[in-house]
Amino acid sequence: MSEARKLLLEGISDAVGFVGGAVAGYWLGQLLGWNLFSAGYNAASMGAILLVGLGGGGGLHLARFWRARQHKDESQQP
Repeated sequence: MSEARKLLLEGISDAVGFVGGAVAGYWLGQLLGWNLFSAGYNAASMGAILLVGLGGGGGLHLARFWRARQHKDESQQP
């Protein structure tokens, strides 16, 4: 695989992982009744912001784990 293709795969997988995780964190906050966009910074909105941030970071970590596993599988093939 060419270097440009590897970099494109890395960028797209990072973006999908981050956005997917952030959206999952947003919806988890919605299920808990925490409004991310409420007026002011009350405890519920701060919790929702925290969930979105943790979700985005977790999704990025999972995307990088998936990519490392794909690379490991490719190197083991004869």
